[in-house]
Amino acid sequence: MATDIHARRFIVILLVAAAALTALLMTPFWAALFLAAVLAAVLAPSMEWLSRKLGGRRALAATLLTVGVLLVVVFPVATFGAMLANQVLTGIQWLRDALQSEGIAGLVARLPAPVEHLARRALAAIPEPQRQLQEFAGARSGQAAAAVGGLLAATGGALFQAAMMLVGLFFFLVDGRGLLGWLDAQVPLRPGQFRELIGDFRRTTVSVLVATVATAGIQTVTAFVGYLVARAPNPVFLSFMTFVFALIPAIGATAMVVLVGIILAATGHLLAGIFLAVWGIVFVSIIDNVARPYLLKGGMALNGGVVFFALLGGVAVFGAIGLVVGPLIVTFLLTTVKMYRREFGGPGEGGAGPEARAGVATGVEPDAPPAGAAHGSGAGAPPAG
Repeated sequence: MATDIHARRFIVILLVAAAALTALLMTPFWAALFLAAVLAAVLAPSMEWLSRKLGGRRALAATLLTVGVLLVVVFPVATFGAMLANQVLTGIQWLRDALQSEGIAGLVARLPAPVEHLARRALAAIPEPQRQLQEFAGARSGQAAAAVGGLLAATGGALFQAAMMLVGLFFFLVDGRGLLGWLDAQVPLRPGQFRELIGDFRRTTVSVLVATVATAGIQTVTAFVGYLVARAPNPVFLSFMTFVFALIPAIGATAMVVLVGIILAATGHLLAGIFLAVWGIVFVSIIDNVARPYLLKGGMALNGGVVFFALLGGVAVFGAIGLVVGPLIVTFLLTTVKMYRREFGGPGEGGAGPEARAGVATGVEPDAPPAGAAHGSGAGAPPAG
């Protein structure tokens, strides 16, 4: 008996060590694989439909969907990021060259009259602004070069993660059902409980993505109205950029609208710029804080406040990917609590623990009337709940 106990303990230690090593192995790719799993869950109905249309050729269907994600999502985002990074680097270089050649007086002279007056008053309050800006342009050029190198390294890392995400998406689409079945058989839960957990996860991910895109769309329409009222140039292009910014949690649509307002004010359209900045801060920002939790609440059956703080906490801890991770963590907690109450009994879950466990084991609800010996002897999956 002692030998058996020691053997079981050693197996548990081996299991924990293997799980820790596997987690360490997946650490460099966890975000890419997580996004791949999220997209695979969202595209699962499309995958099954396309596979049937192609005569059961799942590999071909997965290839077409993966290429679609590449063209519709990855390529536009990568192109926009590359353009933005190039513009930032070009602007930094122009500023350094202008400071070295013209000095701060030359830059201030280029500003519109109202802004030039304010800039001169602000500079008058700063001791020796010319010398400080010259130091920034000259002596700190090494730091600027290091920042450029860091930006290029981050871009390369993002491209690598995107490639890993596409590879993971392909394999999840091709054999996701087999992987889910294997995990359902290996996880020490009753038959069907793991699939129930994954089903809740899928509903949450779909709800998060739909709410994110819908909120971005509503913000874009609101911003478009503001652009029209303020008579901003090329409002259609600005609205497209606003939609892209709305999908980036670290920036958001409000930042884009306020930025356009600042540019309008700096180019001599002071009232239009102030109106657009206020429009973005008041209306566009409120839509993000109200519409997203409301849309998520409808798909997740959660309190709006819980959803709101799950989003904020997810972004604070995990970054942009926390928009999905935060609600998933709350869903994981609620699903686990539901399984626990069904297994061990609780208010509204069929009374005492033994009766509840018997109901789960036989596939019959604890409060259901007896169904006879034939039903009582069968082992079925737990009710979907």
